[in-house]
Amino acid sequence: MKNVFLFCLLALFSWGACKNDNSRGEQDIRGGNTADLVRNPATAGQSTDTTQLARITYDESTFDFGEAVEGEVVVHKFKFTNTGKVPLTILKARSSCGCTIPEYPEEPVPPGAGGEITARFNTEGKHDLQKKLIYITANTYPGESSVMLKGIVKAKE
Repeated sequence: MKNVFLFCLLALFSWGACKNDNSRGEQDIRGGNTADLVRNPATAGQSTDTTQLARITYDESTFDFGEAVEGEVVVHKFKFTNTGKVPLTILKARSSCGCTIPEYPEEPVPPGAGGEITARFNTEGKHDLQKKLIYITANTYPGESSVMLKGIVKAKE
């Protein structure tokens, strides 16, 4: 009987802890309502309306750094413009490898304005042809885009 009571109590607490609604107006890490960051232009049975979204347009989506010597840090800034109709909010940027660290603007980018995503690639322990992708998640359609650093890393002499 005691075990049944403890199980029911644990289940009740688990159910309450897993409830994840935002009816209380909880804020995300940037200070706004989390729901305000998501604009879903798709509705079941209708075509997708992408005209009222932010759009990220890169000056270049691939940067070839040529050759680097192992141990150097390659840094490149991927410039972009918000060609959409609402402010562009980058939610996160992640790389395909822990050796590449992306930095991105945390403030929304107004329509027509630009910004940059800085990629730092540490070549330590890398050799030959390298391709490092950076995935950007934003309030765009599609919700994820990518840029790439590539080049050849030569061994230390």
